[in-house]
Amino acid sequence: MGKIIAISNQKGGVGKSTTTINLGACLAESGKQILIVDLDPQGNSTTGLGISKSTLDKTVYDLLLGDATLKEVIKTTSQERLLLLPANMNLAGAEIEFVNIKEREQLLKNILNLLRDDFDYIFIDCPPSLNMLTINAMTAADSVLIPIQTEFYAIEGLSQLIYTMDMVKQRLNPNLTVNGVVFTMFNSSTNLSQQVVENVKAGLNYYKYKTVIPRSVRLAEAPSFGLPINLYEHNSKACEAYRNLAKEFIKVTND
Repeated sequence: MGKIIAISNQKGGVGKSTTTINLGACLAESGKQILIVDLDPQGNSTTGLGISKSTLDKTVYDLLLGDATLKEVIKTTSQERLLLLPANMNLAGAEIEFVNIKEREQLLKNILNLLRDDFDYIFIDCPPSLNMLTINAMTAADSVLIPIQTEFYAIEGLSQLIYTMDMVKQRLNPNLTVNGVVFTMFNSSTNLSQQVVENVKAGLNYYKYKTVIPRSVRLAEAPSFGLPINLYEHNSKACEAYRNLAKEFIKVTND
């Protein structure tokens, strides 16, 4: 049975979609069967994997409302063994659409439970806000992976994320755990990045990934070409970092 991991941080611009795409791609490269669920109306994981949002007839939004089948929504990507449930701005209306739906917190869980046996890992790219979509993701997930940018305001709002996770655990998903914290956009030339890492390590009792993702021009460029870093620049330091993260992730998740 595959594991479901929500990748979440209510603070935007922390490398959430970048981590979803590239961790997923590097795991697929290593032979794992991976599904990415884009649950962010911005659709960054969708475009970052080469899918044009404007050409989509059906998305995860239609799937959640029961207006589409999995076969109609699921997409292949340029990375072998990596599939995608795409999103576009239609998903922004989900909060309103869900209001009158019974057990609306369980919608995504019911869908992904049908797919568990087909994948080793299912990653949910959560929106940068703590709304019904994020609650759906955490209700469906086995664990939450938290990307944290190595900058001054790194842990701003993190307490609210933890509060939401605790609420979901108490009311909807008692088995939810924190997979770990991964540091992103690390700048080795500044003392601040290292200081942030040390402060977060001291202040959080969750697993802190040893692999740190560097700030990288190549990593920033890759989404505009619709490719994960391992297909865009396979010899780059950023690609090496995500491959190392994939290895560490397997070990941490299976222990």
